[in-house]
Amino acid sequence: GIWPEAESFKDNGMGPIPPGWKGTCMTSPDFNTSNCNRKIIGARYYADGKNDGSKTVRDNDGHGTHTASTAAGNVVSGASYYGLATGTAKGGSPESRLAIYKVCTDGCSGATILAAFDDAISDGVDILSLSLGGPQDLKPDLTTNVVAIGAFHAVEHGILVVCAAGNNGPWPHSVTNDAPWILTVGATTIDRNFQSNIVLGNNKVVEVRFRAHSTLFKIYMTYTTLFAYVSCINAW
Repeated sequence: GIWPEAESFKDNGMGPIPPGWKGTCMTSPDFNTSNCNRKIIGARYYADGKNDGSKTVRDNDGHGTHTASTAAGNVVSGASYYGLATGTAKGGSPESRLAIYKVCTDGCSGATILAAFDDAISDGVDILSLSLGGPQDLKPDLTTNVVAIGAFHAVEHGILVVCAAGNNGPWPHSVTNDAPWILTVGATTIDRNFQSNIVLGNNKVVEVRFRAHSTLFKIYMTYTTLFAYVSCINAW
């Protein structure tokens, strides 16, 4: 799914929607046609037994918004990571349009994945980017792998299919989207630390650093001092 209000999906500087585009913008109580623009030109969701809990294109966990902005997010000035590493953010192809096909909610159904492939081919996309994959111990062969099958049909129609290498790892054989007609690359990380300073009451500066791929979490600090002759009544 996608959170269309994100700055990465503004259509500033983009021309008209290509006349050959045949896609649609599906609506729901929390997503209407105005959420599509010259950047997000298509939006579909798919509901079945595994996806009935979220009949909306809207992103409910950040995954689709993250991957869409990585692939084709527009230029955003003054971006930062919670105030750190300020700079300009943009996707790999910031001038490209986006069509969103939400196939997963609590789970991913093979039927919805194949239906999305069919719709994307019919809509007229040029490139398909799939950020999904299964665990290596459940990897099916190419005759039953829905991603490989759908990608094969897309490539037959001249569409480049780019996939995440897998969904876990790094371990031997953890790459699952390895069909020869799929373009994929393994994950990587940057060799950068983010640093922030904590200034204590005595003006002592404590440097806090974390790796770029670390999980951000709250740190609770307790500052202890002694107050003499303060009664509970007076404290309130």
